[in-house]
Amino acid sequence: MHILIVSHSSATALNQEVYARVQRETGWKITLVVPDQWHDEFGNALRQEPCKGLEDSVIRCAVWKNGSIILHVYRMRWQRFLSELKPDVIYMNHEPYALATAQVCHANNRSIRVPFGFYSCQNIKKKYPAPFSWLEKMVYRSSSFALPITDRVAEVLQAKGYRGRQTVCALPLDPERYHPRLKATPPERFPQTKSPVIGYVGRLIEPKGLRTMAAALGRVRDLDWRMVLVGTGEFQAEFEQLLTKEGVRDRIFFAGYVPHDETPRWLASMDMLVLPSETQANWEEQFGRVIPEAMACGAAVIGSDSGEIPYLIRQSEGGLIFTQRDPAAMAVLLRQLISGPKLRRQLAENGRHWVERDISIPAVAQKMIETFTAAAKNPQTGRAEKQQAFKSSHALAQS
Repeated sequence: MHILIVSHSSATALNQEVYARVQRETGWKITLVVPDQWHDEFGNALRQEPCKGLEDSVIRCAVWKNGSIILHVYRMRWQRFLSELKPDVIYMNHEPYALATAQVCHANNRSIRVPFGFYSCQNIKKKYPAPFSWLEKMVYRSSSFALPITDRVAEVLQAKGYRGRQTVCALPLDPERYHPRLKATPPERFPQTKSPVIGYVGRLIEPKGLRTMAAALGRVRDLDWRMVLVGTGEFQAEFEQLLTKEGVRDRIFFAGYVPHDETPRWLASMDMLVLPSETQANWEEQFGRVIPEAMACGAAVIGSDSGEIPYLIRQSEGGLIFTQRDPAAMAVLLRQLISGPKLRRQLAENGRHWVERDISIPAVAQKMIETFTAAAKNPQTGRAEKQQAFKSSHALAQS
């Protein structure tokens, strides 16, 4: 079987590894289309060599609107490309309302019309303006399968009208790359201390709950601890002022930007990770990928009740949950973990076990294999819906 996968996130070799695992497990042919380079949220242009096993499988393609997850499109004549490639299944590692998804879906409807599927991490039911709403509906009608990253995302897809097969498929990670043994070789810049280390990895922006975190840290300044923050953002200057006001600025180390492939050593050097995100009118925390990454590296987690954070923590039993925007509640949990090494170890063990069982690359690859196999075996599923989708996309092309 031949699987075509299109993925902007796979401009990073780490994100290709699950597809290499699928190919290795099945013997299928994988073709992976990625941006020639991708501009991430920190302004870095990502262009890496393919991961081991996919050296001859990756096709690099220039894109318009580089860096915009929703608006970018591939500079590719997709109908011709699909007709020549002749894949058996197409999987878009893109949201159903993204222009790139509609671009490839439309080309598939007008050419080879093989089973088509998409990814989603949208856990809030949002209504998009035209033409995005039209394109999203076309993708729903045309798709045989979807891989939502959580149960809540699956519920949103169903509520928005998607009626195809769904397989909840978490964002995967390699538990050998993210491992507690990395604690023995901390990054050179990591502060040397015998105090418990609180960690934060992410953008330094206010919706991430940094104002609440500063107030919570001030409430535990009587305890012995240090903190390391990995990331950059517009809120850093004000955050530092808040920390100074709380009397804890001298305990905080700002590491700045750290490449994704270097974060495992930083996470393994932390005793606990905090993720105090706060739900906004049009945003709440989605998968919170740093949570399983930290757990895999042996860190306990303290997270707010925003979005998917509490669900991940409850599933894993690898952390503690507090009410968002409540610094007193966050401080209580910080005090428990700072003063409780036994509790930290137990939570870390629980989290590591969950990662290996449910969201490791082997576990996620197996779900993908089952989904792609089912899609290929049932190419007539939803035939009427696909015929209607073809008519709709044809009408769109003529308009």
